[in-house]
Amino acid sequence: MNDQLIRVGTIYLPVSDVERAAEWYASNLEVEISYKDSLKAIINFANQSFFLVKSEENQRANFEDINGTERFSITFEVNGMNALKNIHESFVKKGIKVGDIEDRGHTGRNFVFYDIDGNKFDVWSELSPIFKRNYQIV
Repeated sequence: MNDQLIRVGTIYLPVSDVERAAEWYASNLEVEISYKDSLKAIINFANQSFFLVKSEENQRANFEDINGTERFSITFEVNGMNALKNIHESFVKKGIKVGDIEDRGHTGRNFVFYDIDGNKFDVWSELSPIFKRNYQIV
């Protein structure tokens, strides 16, 4: 038996209103809602389960780095620049708060976006080589 951490099973995100947040994710990110009650919703997308957990107002998954810059805790990957540009454009059309596509000095490009509660996420134009190999993505 290989006793090691194998994968991340669930990510928890604070939201102020579970119903509103679940509907936002469903309509804007086309997620599957697999469970919902007044305190939490389970949504599935990007090969991951996310719990949207009812929290106090102004709770977010974001944090500030040592220089006071707000950081995201999750980066989503897409398959190439065309996919990044298309998703960015789609988010803009849907009225999602997004940042510009950026060159951060490494392979690929990124942009950030925010959910309805202000949770900040990153999108990167590069799929991990292991993921591509495991899912046979060209």
